[in-house]
Parts: sequence; C-alpha cells; structure tokens
Amino acid sequence: MEQNSGFIVDYSERHNYGERVSTGFVESAVNQVLAKRMVKRQQMQWTKKGAHLLVQARTKVLNEEWEDCFRQQYPGFRSVPAEPMQMAA
Repeated sequence: MEQNSGFIVDYSERHNYGERVSTGFVESAVNQVLAKRMVKRQQMQWTKKGAHLLVQARTKVLNEEWEDCFRQQYPGFRSVPAEPMQMAA
C-alpha cells in the first residue's frame, strides 16, 4: 500500500479545484468498447482472456512500466537511458 500511496487520488483536493471526482465515465467507455468486441457477430472478436491481457498491457504503457517489463523478458532490449549529469552550483 505504501509503495502506491503516491498514486492514490486525493478526491477532496480534486473537488476543491473543480475537477472530476468520479471515474464512472471512463468505466462506461471501457465497458462499451469491450462489450462491442466480445459480440460474436463482430468481425474482430475478443476472448475474455485476450481482452484481459490487452488491458494489462495498456495499463503498463500508460504507467510507463512497459519497457521495464519488456526488458525482463528480453534483456537485450534497448538500454536504459543514462541519467543526465547534474550541474554543480
């Protein structure tokens, strides 16, 4: 829990700034896309397992964790960029 504490949304702060607090609109959009792809009449049909794996991969991309996961499977994948050196004051 502590390692994820930086990602937990402060809903009261968002509310104070007039930002959206609910994620229902996002969940609805995801459900619509998934429902459309899971229909048998659809030309490009997804399985439940395939949809789950796609969502996991997309989450890794959005969280900028994709390259690290890819490097675990393929250690020769492009090297990690070196941190720029800090200028002395």
